[in-house]
Amino acid sequence: MLALAAGLSTGHKIGLAVVAAAFIGFALSASFLVPRRRPDFPGRNGLSVFVIVSIAFFAAMLAAVAYFGREAEAKGAEKTSAVQGSTAGAKTIRVSETEFKITLPTLPQLPAGKYTFVVTNNGKIQHDLAISGGHVAGPTKTPLLSPHQTAKLTVSLATGNYQLYCTVPGHKAAGMLANLSIR
Repeated sequence: MLALAAGLSTGHKIGLAVVAAAFIGFALSASFLVPRRRPDFPGRNGLSVFVIVSIAFFAAMLAAVAYFGREAEAKGAEKTSAVQGSTAGAKTIRVSETEFKITLPTLPQLPAGKYTFVVTNNGKIQHDLAISGGHVAGPTKTPLLSPHQTAKLTVSLATGNYQLYCTVPGHKAAGMLANLSIR
């Protein structure tokens, strides 16, 4: 959970904190302050209003988590072909890593062959990229990348299904994985 909070921008943290403070303030006032003035709170007439306000705060909290928790598009994302050829005969695939997501371009059906994954850590904490499954020839993992660092991973892939993931403890379970199919 701490790593997830570390991956949020300052604006996201402030937005979530404000909404959480409003929700907690409402809950505490409804539990402790209002019953002192009105012992029968919420009473017959106030119950429907109390339920509606509670649902509104709950919906606002869910909306805030969805809005403030979303990830911004990577700055300066290149709008080039998803798979590019290189001088060494390997096809290049650009990969972006953020908390907690691995983003691959929309890939056509890929044939078996040599691929270079250009991995950029667009997140705020360290990540790496590993590949498993099928038959991988070559190194199967990049070094640990600090924020805004880039590394290349060149491998030969035979026909099969592969999984790309971050090996930092807890990251794969948090959703840092992507599937790749070679035909």
